[in-house]
Parts: sequence; structure tokens; C-alpha cells
Amino acid sequence: MSLLLRNALILDVVSGDYAEGDLRCEDGRIVESGHGLSAPDARVIDVGGAVVVPGLIDAHVHVTACTADLTALTSLSPSYVAAHSARIMGQMLDRGFTTVRDASGADHGLADAQAEGLVRGPRLLFCGKALSQTGGHGDTRNRGTNKHDDHPCCAGLGRVADGVDAVRVAARDELRKGAHHLKVMASGGVSSPTDRIDSTQYSMDELRAVVEEAEASNRYVAAHAYTARAVNRALEAGVRSVEHGNLIDDRSVELFLEHDAYLVPTLVTYWALKEEGRSFGLPEANWRKVDDVLGAGVEALERAARGGVRLAFGTDLLGGMHRHQNQEFRLRREVQEPIDVIRAATVNAADLVGMAGLIGTLAVGAHADLLVLDGDPLRDIGVLADPKHLRHVVQAGEVVSA
Repeated sequence: MSLLLRNALILDVVSGDYAEGDLRCEDGRIVESGHGLSAPDARVIDVGGAVVVPGLIDAHVHVTACTADLTALTSLSPSYVAAHSARIMGQMLDRGFTTVRDASGADHGLADAQAEGLVRGPRLLFCGKALSQTGGHGDTRNRGTNKHDDHPCCAGLGRVADGVDAVRVAARDELRKGAHHLKVMASGGVSSPTDRIDSTQYSMDELRAVVEEAEASNRYVAAHAYTARAVNRALEAGVRSVEHGNLIDDRSVELFLEHDAYLVPTLVTYWALKEEGRSFGLPEANWRKVDDVLGAGVEALERAARGGVRLAFGTDLLGGMHRHQNQEFRLRREVQEPIDVIRAATVNAADLVGMAGLIGTLAVGAHADLLVLDGDPLRDIGVLADPKHLRHVVQAGEVVSA
């Protein structure tokens, strides 16, 4: 299949500059850009001077999280969850996200289904289930439940493994199933029933064991962490990205730079959880934990941006709150310039997931994932914050939403 976009205003997200011209896609890749291009057998779309940007990348999603009650999620039928996931993924594509990194819950089945065209949605980079200590952020048991069912066919976001040997086995098992990266719970969280947000989780030996297993397979580790103490331990252990990081300090910034690691803030999820979490299944006790991190998110983003930390775009939404995905652009604009927010959702996220030059760019040779917009996002980030401004979504050279 061949596609030719004429008269486009093409954004180079690295330089932040526009170039007028045409863009030709063939066999799912961008093959040519310039003026007066021709392709006799191509579908031609004259965009009339509209802005064209790379397809967006969300580096922290949970496509299987059809409810905000993650304890209840583990009791749902996997086929029922998969049906919800297909709907969630299709809606993400309609919002302009052509690639997503799932931060626990999705597996090779969903990724293969999307790649084969059985499920309409973004390219899915999955980690399987996140590794958690007993009583950690990935342990969904309440205090009165003793048995933990880690059967791989059960829906849910986490698996429990304690001790270096058990952690290595769990990491190797997720890698065996094709994990693109590993996820480890390095601190408490909002949606877990028995831990404190300010707790640290896993010993340094356990954290290093996960990193060693990932590196042995040429993969990397993403760590859920909120407080500076938890973030700094994870960075010292060698993780590539820290998810959330709402309570980082100046030493955290130094460690991000020393280890060339990424921070993936997820501001929109706290805003959504506070406003709507209980309506979509978040238990009252968990909802009360939101305030511990809500106000600190923007301050952490500002601290990281000011310090030169590499930033990627993430949202971490659950249940019916997925629809707020693009709102993250507007929240980050409080701290960053529009081009920097766009870079977080394109070239930076592409580099984080190991696909630099292949996604998040309109360079020749990249996957032909792109958006045609009816406004200029460099002047008004609201153009990306509101999906109504999407004229066309193109994935692998095919118009998938218009």
C-alpha cells in the first residue's frame, strides 16, 4: 500500500521546525519527503497546508485495566478483560497514539493480535506482569486474604516474587514469554491495598537481580517509584526508567543524569483518580491515598525538566478514565514548552523503548505512523490535548482514523 500526503507542514520534532512539502509512504514506511512527489498507484490526500506530526507514543499505559479496582481485576475472566482491552486500544488509536508501552497487564496474546490485525489499536510493547514483593504494589490481596493466585492465565497487573532467586525466576519467565521490558514495583502506590506510598520495596540485591536478567536479554527495567528514597534506590540498581517519581529530590536528578535514565511522569492519572476514581471502582481507602502524590507531580516535573532529566510521556489511566489520555499534554504545558511535551511523546519515548529512528519521527525509513492536525500544536498544545483536532491518524502507512 502506498500513501502520498501533499502540501503538508511537516514537523521535525528534533529541531522544532516545520518544512513545507509532500510525504510518501510505502509498505508501512516513510520512503520520501520533498516537493512535487509523485506515486501513480498511491492514495493521494491533499492536506492543504495542515500540520503533520509523528504518531504519538504513550510510555505508560495499562490496556487491560478495565476497572480502577485492581483487586477485582484479578477475578475477571481473561476473555472478558481481553474484550475490554480491544476496545481500550482502539480508542487509544483514535486519540492519535500509534504505539504504547504497557506497564503491566498486557501479554504476548494482545501484542500478537494487534500485530496481525485482529485487534485495532496501537503497536503494543508489553512487559507481562510487574514483579512485586509480598505486600507490595503488585500484591492485590487485602489483609484478610492469604492465598495468592499467580496463575499466568489470571487477569491482573502484578506477580509476587520474594528473594533473589525467586525474582530471577519471575524475570526470566516474563522474558521467556517475550517481554519487551521488565517492570518492578520499587515503592508503594495508590491502587494497592496494603502498602504505604512512602515505603521502599525490594532489597537492593533483588532490584539488581531484575536488572541483570533484563540486561542479559538485551532488555531493560522500568521501576514504579514515588519517593526520592525509592527512586534513588531504583536508579542506583540500574533501571532505565522511573515511572511517576512525584516526590523526587535534587539527588534524584543527579542520579537520572549519571545513569542516563528516563523519568515518565503520569500527571493525568492523579487528576482523573481524584475527580472520578471512585466512580470507576477505586476503593475509598485507595482514593484517600491520591492526595499524597497529587500536588507533587507538577513540582517533580519542573524539577526534572530544569535539571535536564530525559522525560517521556505517560498517562497510567485506569477504567473509564482512559478517555482523558490526551489531557496529559495540557497538564505538562504548565511546566514545559509545547515542543518539549511533543518530544516526550515522540522521539524521547522512542529512544526509551529502544526504537529510535523507527517511531516518533517522520524521517525516511521510519514506520509511517503520523497524524494530520487542523491546528498548530507549537502555538497551542490544546491541538493535541483534544482529539477533535485530529483530521487523520495514519498507522503503518494506512489511514486508520479519519
